Amino acid sequence: MARFLFTTWEGGGHVQPMLLVARDLAARGHAVLALSDPCNAPDAAALGVPFRAWTTAPFQSGKTRDDDRLRDHEADNPLAVIQRLLDRVMAGPALAYARDTLAAINAFAPDVIVSQELLLGPMAAAEARGLPLALLAANVWSLPTLPGAPPFGAGMLPAASDEERGMHAMVSQMSRTFFQAGLPDLNAARAALDLPPLKDLFEQLDAAKAILVATSKAFDFAPEPLPAPFVHVGPYLADPAWVESFTPPPGDAPLVLVSFSSLYQAQEPVLRAVIAALGQLPVRGVVTTGPTIDPAAFDAPDNVVVVRSAPHGDLLKDAALFVTHAGHGSTLRPLMAGVPLLCLPMGRDQNDNAARVTHRGAGLTLPADSAPDTIAAAARRLLDEPAFKTATEVLGAAIRADEAARDAAAALEALAP
Repeated sequence: MARFLFTTWEGGGHVQPMLLVARDLAARGHAVLALSDPCNAPDAAALGVPFRAWTTAPFQSGKTRDDDRLRDHEADNPLAVIQRLLDRVMAGPALAYARDTLAAINAFAPDVIVSQELLLGPMAAAEARGLPLALLAANVWSLPTLPGAPPFGAGMLPAASDEERGMHAMVSQMSRTFFQAGLPDLNAARAALDLPPLKDLFEQLDAAKAILVATSKAFDFAPEPLPAPFVHVGPYLADPAWVESFTPPPGDAPLVLVSFSSLYQAQEPVLRAVIAALGQLPVRGVVTTGPTIDPAAFDAPDNVVVVRSAPHGDLLKDAALFVTHAGHGSTLRPLMAGVPLLCLPMGRDQNDNAARVTHRGAGLTLPADSAPDTIAAAARRLLDEPAFKTATEVLGAAIRADEAARDAAAALEALAP
């Protein structure tokens, strides 16, 4: 038996996958402990994963709009988003995250540290104690450190020419340069831990013996095979603990499921536009707002129901269309169920996920500020043209195969002494 300490933060869809990996290790006889924001304690408890909360590091006690400390929806350009990540997650609080991780190490005595890829503080703590470190990314890789992958953020397709490869390299280098603004804070944290300074912020990731990318290689645009220490380990997806039971509206009309981010991204306008669009169509609409938005804030036509949550795993069995912001879990789960997607990305990894969907013919992408008539027209195409359903079933079958073969637990066991 080995002991594994998992460190993550309340960043939405990456929490549940990490807890699922921890649960798998526990089922194999290992001891696990999840270190995260207090608001994630119920998710850990639902999976039987022992939990410890951040105390010195920034944390969220709830999942409401007011609890969100990143507030990246307020940033008006990509550089501002990066600066918020640096100041509020990656570098600014690195020493606080490291100190909480060291306290957990003292109490739990882990053999391996497993960190979410943006938490540099726990990585430095593992380095300071000489413990094996793995990174777990529950999405397509988001940092400019993976050769051969399209730059993250803009929804770029794989390079098809030397000119495009050169452009990708330039964009990646620019992104890497932007992140160096966090280097002074990271080096200050490292100095407090008696670690030498780094010349590049991303050198901190070099402490990891393995970087586990928890998505489907059939879905991803990354090179195959991935260069070491990267490895695809398959997707880890499930309904979160806060989801409540729900009975879909009766009838024979196609069921259209709508779900945007579980975090706040100022998604009220796009939700209102989608609701109005569904009101123009002969469908049964179910809109889930998530924990950050009150369903009562929306007026809906008779054929649309707006609720805070519903079990997507059950509803997707009967759904004909999924309308989404294209977060990682909200993209892969419909694909695995053979349900075409209408993507209206709003930032983060969403443009990249939407690009992977449309490139394979499994859906359509529109701007998040599209008018109801435009959304309704796209939804009609996806419901009426069988090519979308066919392409979705092909891609979904490949993703299901990757899920069936997922092996993050085995990859982590290989790191244990």
